[in-house]
Amino acid sequence: MPELPEVETVRLGLAPVMEGARFLKVEARRPDLRWPLPRDFVKRLEGKSVTGLGRRAKYLLADLSSGEVLLMHLGMSGSFRVATDGKDRVQGEYHHPRSEDRAHDHIVFHMSSGARVTFNDPRRFGFMKLVPRGSLDDEKMLSALGPEPLGNAFDAAMLARACRGRKTSLKAALSDQRVVAGLGNIYVCEALHRARLSPRRRASTLAQRSGAPSEKAERLVQAIKDVLHDAIRAGGSSLRDHRRTDGELGDFQHNFRVYDHEGAACVTPDCRGVVRRIVQTGRSTFFCPVCQV
Repeated sequence: MPELPEVETVRLGLAPVMEGARFLKVEARRPDLRWPLPRDFVKRLEGKSVTGLGRRAKYLLADLSSGEVLLMHLGMSGSFRVATDGKDRVQGEYHHPRSEDRAHDHIVFHMSSGARVTFNDPRRFGFMKLVPRGSLDDEKMLSALGPEPLGNAFDAAMLARACRGRKTSLKAALSDQRVVAGLGNIYVCEALHRARLSPRRRASTLAQRSGAPSEKAERLVQAIKDVLHDAIRAGGSSLRDHRRTDGELGDFQHNFRVYDHEGAACVTPDCRGVVRRIVQTGRSTFFCPVCQV
């Protein structure tokens, strides 16, 4: 499933052709994705303009001139293709190419910008919802999300408060969308390695007895921000199902320090450790047992 940098890369690719443009025609080629499409989906979109295209965690949010928000999620295999000059360009991808099978083109937006935006989703785990802007904070998909890791509000003090008293591992805590929104398995592993913190460390150690953030929390917050910024600049990670809107693969997978590097020498200067793989909460964790403590 695409993580925050991949979704942000998709947003950056869609914004130039969707923001400020109207839906001239909407094709809903099936009545459902993960769930049924909203009632009168096509009618509620056609003729409306996109006043802004944002992101919350792994969700895309298109503000509409009608006062509604089009909430979109890529699911496991969803991708957007944009055609502006007769050529389709996919917005964001991973190791294995995105589906090129047009049988899975489920939603098509014809925009007044001249672009045709197509949502393709073979597994149909993605979804689209229409939510009144005033009710967005109460939307069940968004209401329980923690802070945005790239937002100004996300700092060591906030992370320490969220982890204080938690007996779970640091890896499990960071993967909890209620603690911090948008992080997934890849970037949790990478951030923990940059911060030199063990994924097995108890999450509560990010807070001092007084509740103030520890030095470890300061390091970790900076590592999270750095790894996400680096991944966005690289266009995301090309692992399985992420393709940029221009059809090119993201490049950040070439910069992984530990993820999927089991048995490789640790890249931390002066560290003689070897990357290990363990399983935590059903997911693979990659880390260096020597420099991550």
